[in-house]
Amino acid sequence: MEHSELVGEMSRIEHMSTQERLHLARRRRSHQLKIWSQREKEWNRRTANKERSHKPGIRFSDNVMLLEAASRNDVAEVRRLLMKGVSPDSTNEDGLTALHQCCIDDNEEMMKLLLEFGANVNAEDSEKWTPLHAAATCGHLHLVKYLIASGANLLAVNADGNMAYDICEDEAALEHIESEMARRGVTQELIDETRAATETQMLHDLQHCANLGEDLEPVDENGATPLHIAAANGYLRVVEFLLDHHVSTDVKDVDDWQPVHAAACWGHLEVLEMLVQNGADLNARTKHNETPADICEDPELRERIIELRSEQETKKLQEAQRRRVKRTQSNNTRTQSVRRTSIRDKTLTSKKDAVEEARLRRQAQEVFISPPIDLPDVAVKMASQEPMTRENLEENGDIPLARREPEGKDCSIIEFEDSKTPPLELPTEASYTTEGNGKINIHVSVTINAGTLAELKKQRAQNRNSSPDISVLQTQSSVCSSNAGSEIGSPVVKRFAGNTGDNVIGDTRVRRCCVVS
Repeated sequence: MEHSELVGEMSRIEHMSTQERLHLARRRRSHQLKIWSQREKEWNRRTANKERSHKPGIRFSDNVMLLEAASRNDVAEVRRLLMKGVSPDSTNEDGLTALHQCCIDDNEEMMKLLLEFGANVNAEDSEKWTPLHAAATCGHLHLVKYLIASGANLLAVNADGNMAYDICEDEAALEHIESEMARRGVTQELIDETRAATETQMLHDLQHCANLGEDLEPVDENGATPLHIAAANGYLRVVEFLLDHHVSTDVKDVDDWQPVHAAACWGHLEVLEMLVQNGADLNARTKHNETPADICEDPELRERIIELRSEQETKKLQEAQRRRVKRTQSNNTRTQSVRRTSIRDKTLTSKKDAVEEARLRRQAQEVFISPPIDLPDVAVKMASQEPMTRENLEENGDIPLARREPEGKDCSIIEFEDSKTPPLELPTEASYTTEGNGKINIHVSVTINAGTLAELKKQRAQNRNSSPDISVLQTQSSVCSSNAGSEIGSPVVKRFAGNTGDNVIGDTRVRRCCVVS
């Protein structure tokens, strides 16, 4: 039968029961033996013809002949070869021995013959199956009994982690195996320890390598690392240990298989989830362009892999968006910070200086106005045409002494370079109240409208280079009495203005006093 035909029948065979599979295997084995018999007859005929023509024929090794005779159930040929000294444990490329073959074919006479010549009752093939595994999965009760009586290991574990009773579907054979295990005192704890023996040994070996600082990712002839092996066998503790030591999850063997492919192929969901949590890529492809979902044969596990892959892709997309938003926010913050600093340096500094200049001017004006002044005294001084200067008021005691400006300097006076720039005016609003003792308190509020400090400095610098006319400060005032004459009525303080250039000796610059109303 061609290989393509066998592959085409796999879907139908998977839905067959164990007994149906055995019957099908027997029919095909019988057909195979007939074909081999016909070929052997043809070969013998050709050999005889060659001997007649004195030509040498093709000869096979005794080991191959033993396995071939066992597969044909040729007890006499097997006996002859065993008596000749051929090893009963000879194997083929899959590690199968003649004892495995007769347990599959239900040949008790051949099995007894092989055991009589010292065949290993616990021989393992490449998948670590023993003859007891073969007899138990095929449901051959009489062979199971004979193998156990001959010393078969009831706790032998194959590559899938199964013991003989795990894969036995025949009720009679399973009952006999379990009763024999109970008779020998096999407990569940011992079963668990035996199942984990290989994993425990592997874990101890890796821990020893880690303590010595050795490499935890050595590769075998197929390029497989310990993580590949642990993932394929479902060794959860070993996988966890290796991942804790930060081994690579995307290492590839010669077929470009990653550990996640091995876990998916052999159906170890917990191992696969642990690998994904540590960065394994579920979109990784083998040399044949297969993903873990493509390799997985379990439909339920395949659905879970697809779900995990979708979650993984969504998470990667969200992380990429988060990094992009964070980078954009960082750039905007830097730009805004630079722009904000530039604006402050170029605009707010001049405004701050102008406000400070206005505050100083206002303080200078309040030195003259803020204390209460008796209206009669002020009227007398104004009537006597005395210049109302800061020095005169301080000498007469009308206002408390305050800090004097350096001679020739007055912080309340503003100079202007030409007629184009309007003078800095300090408009004021005056009000007064009459107390019971006849004194009137005048309250003056000054509103300052100042330009920027840079403009003031520029104006002063240009004014120093010019020679404006000098005018004399003239003060005019009048006091109005009430209509009754006995009491002082609501006086009217007239607006006054003048030049103070005559009060400063040797200073020819124009100085205008603030205008008070």
